[in-house]
Amino acid sequence: QVQLEESGGGLVQAGGSLRLSCVTSGASRVKVAYAVGWFRQVPGKDREFVAAISFNGEDEFYSDSVGERFKISRDNAQNTVHLQMTELKPEDTGVYYCGAGTFFRNFDLKTAGASRYSFWGQGTQVTVSS
Repeated sequence: QVQLEESGGGLVQAGGSLRLSCVTSGASRVKVAYAVGWFRQVPGKDREFVAAISFNGEDEFYSDSVGERFKISRDNAQNTVHLQMTELKPEDTGVYYCGAGTFFRNFDLKTAGASRYSFWGQGTQVTVSS
């Protein structure tokens, strides 16, 4: 079993930055084997893929909507995955969740939906004002 906890959300003006963190807990060996993805959700819509990083940190994937504005990274020694968000836009507003899952091929992270992830945190709210 893996537990995840997000933090770092808040209210920011358009053009600003935020850094989200996702801390994992559970058996150390299991945690390191999981890929981690960030998704966001607004009321009435499905959870939307934002970014993902492979279990070893070698591969990163981003949605077209965030492009080079966001950067995902992981520190397995600290059991933490970060999402650095810059040039924030009002459409980036939502509850941000991190999920952990296993993937046979790292490339599958690019198109994997929320249902492919086995464990989730409670989410952290990000609000970008115009």
